[in-house]
Amino acid sequence: MKFTSGYWLVRKEITPLYAVEYADHRISGSELTVYAPEKHITGRGDCLNIGMLTVRLSSPMEDVIKVSITHFQGEPYMGPFFQVTENGPEVSISETDTEIIYESGHTRAIVDKRPGSWGIRFFDGQRLLTDTGFRNMARMKNNETGKSYMVEQLSLDIDEYVYGLGERFTPFVKNGQIVDMWNEDGGTASEISYKNIPFYITNKGYGVLVDSAGDVSYEIASEKVERVQFSVEGERMDYYFINGSTPKGTIAKYAQLTGKPALPPAWSFGLWLTTSFTTDYDEETTSGFIDGMADRDIPLHVFHFDCYWMDAYEWCNFTWDPKTFPDPAGMLKRYHDKGLKICVWINPYIGQKSPLFEEAMAGGYLLKKVGGGVWQTDMWQAGMGLVDFTNPDAVIWYQEKLKTLLDMGVDCFKTDFGERIPVKDIVYFDGSDPVKMHNYYTFLYNQCVFALLERERGRGEAVLFARSATTGGQQFPAHWGGDCSASYPSMAETLRGGLSLACAGFGFWSHDMGGFEQTAPADVYKRWCQFGLLSSHSRLHGSSSYRVPWLFDQEACDVLRKFVKLKCALMPYLYRQAVIAHEEGIPMLRPMFVEFPFDHACDTLDRQYMLGDSLLVAPVFRSGGQVEYYLPKGDWYNLLTGRTVTGGMWQKETHDFLTLPLLVKPGTILATGRENTHPDYDFSCNPHLLLYLPEDGMSAETTVTDQLGNSKMHVEALRKGNTIDLRITGGDASVSWEVLGADLEVTLCQ
Repeated sequence: MKFTSGYWLVRKEITPLYAVEYADHRISGSELTVYAPEKHITGRGDCLNIGMLTVRLSSPMEDVIKVSITHFQGEPYMGPFFQVTENGPEVSISETDTEIIYESGHTRAIVDKRPGSWGIRFFDGQRLLTDTGFRNMARMKNNETGKSYMVEQLSLDIDEYVYGLGERFTPFVKNGQIVDMWNEDGGTASEISYKNIPFYITNKGYGVLVDSAGDVSYEIASEKVERVQFSVEGERMDYYFINGSTPKGTIAKYAQLTGKPALPPAWSFGLWLTTSFTTDYDEETTSGFIDGMADRDIPLHVFHFDCYWMDAYEWCNFTWDPKTFPDPAGMLKRYHDKGLKICVWINPYIGQKSPLFEEAMAGGYLLKKVGGGVWQTDMWQAGMGLVDFTNPDAVIWYQEKLKTLLDMGVDCFKTDFGERIPVKDIVYFDGSDPVKMHNYYTFLYNQCVFALLERERGRGEAVLFARSATTGGQQFPAHWGGDCSASYPSMAETLRGGLSLACAGFGFWSHDMGGFEQTAPADVYKRWCQFGLLSSHSRLHGSSSYRVPWLFDQEACDVLRKFVKLKCALMPYLYRQAVIAHEEGIPMLRPMFVEFPFDHACDTLDRQYMLGDSLLVAPVFRSGGQVEYYLPKGDWYNLLTGRTVTGGMWQKETHDFLTLPLLVKPGTILATGRENTHPDYDFSCNPHLLLYLPEDGMSAETTVTDQLGNSKMHVEALRKGNTIDLRITGGDASVSWEVLGADLEVTLCQ
């Protein structure tokens, strides 16, 4: 939201109250409170008839500093609030004649005490990261609407880029953009987002989380091109300054603060196939898809039933449409016997025609209007109501309906929607602020479903497919990118969304291979299959047409088969990266600047990514197979072509549909498996190690886990001249290895 007209002028309807200088401070335990009046004080008379901002610094964990800015403390400050971890770090508060130094870990916030020189500078050790100062921190009053807003502006360096703020499909670097935190169903071709996360990071290695579940507004190097401005309505704003020293360290610190992703089951990393959305299907149709994949030797692992497994107008009744599926329990058993897991589509809406509507209304489980009665709309489902997940009884009721499906043989759920949440004239069971609940609703929705899956299936077996999210939603994997079109530009914008979301610690992410809207040309479908199977989770899904490969062309079957089998063979490596996402909060899909923070050629890259720490992927976005990508320094090895590619420069290549740039980083031990038809096997039994150490003196190590994430084998390698010393601890004695890119002797060390 803009409050000024250029650098000097404030908009005519706005009255600002800026922090101008330090007046006083108090220390209470590990909390520092600073008082900053709106004008320079020259004498006692100046202290009258003016406003003042109260600024509190605290630290929930090491290297995280919380800044709370308040104008009128007596104004209601309603939840919901993001769930954060607080572990009481050691804090140091010291003072000189001109400064107050607040220190947590190696992160310092220095408050300027000099007259007329308000400011707070944030440091990583001795390195200045950012600051707030002259006419930055403020309360803005709109005299026409009567609304108040709290505003902060943090400085940007001359070569500093901003990333994140959720799954955004606009340019990856956010400098120059205006971004509002408001979950909406807008598809991937718009500036709005299903997953708004009020957290950004920069290439200087720090991040900022605004602790508001409501409509946070950002002006990123736009209203003031030297600053990131963020604002919220009300008389108070809280934000966390998070310093992990590097982008990767800050993502990990953010995940530690707001919740790390659960570890999905290994089977979920296989190929998912759906009925598509509005297509006609019954058991004969779905069995035809499943058997058709088997007949073509294309491994399939999860089958998903989209909306019309339930009868029209009754979403959700959680009951199989008897006209289409007369024997659902028998069908699910038949599919389980084929080795498949089953997913079904759900949402948090109860249509008036659903038999559950009156039950939910009588139980008080639906969102209510201020004047009484149930909130309803005809948008999506006729007369539908919304489950109120702030009501504990509604959570239990909803989970019991889903448990019936689990008992029948369903394995997981696609938790669709969660963005179309009303804000006017409604009241939540727990009294939450409706505006803040608009985005936060999805957290409660997915938490409800995920908790059920963990309880009924056990930890390590729970997984869902979610579209909407907010801060903390990364705890409930996996998420997919929403409604994309069947085109190369939409494929590229989908990747931009995934890269942006990864900046908020979302470890597991997918997208609709082939595009959701329209039907892709065969070339787009095949390129998207490559990209999709080099993502953490891989799903074929569409809107009004099926997505089985033989409907495109015969080569599509070959492409899909090859990349499904490749992904299965890579599972020892991929699942280790999944464990890292779970334990450390570092996502599997990684923007290049996160993995290579000191190579500034990586700062703006958004058409390639790292899949874990050792594989670089550059999807092909051109019909002719042309692709341009940047390689950091070193000699990289293309896993598909066997070609060594020199880094430190841009590459231009042309690929057929069975290859693309899939490059092994120098200094890698890539653990692969003997199995290429299933993703869930014993990764430590008879693994095959690909050793890539192209330079003398180069070393590498890796770990192979089991399907619970436990370490089963540790491998270390060191190149000495033309020999590689290999040390293996634990695991199966039948391990084998192969040297990539050179003819080197391998010596097994004890």
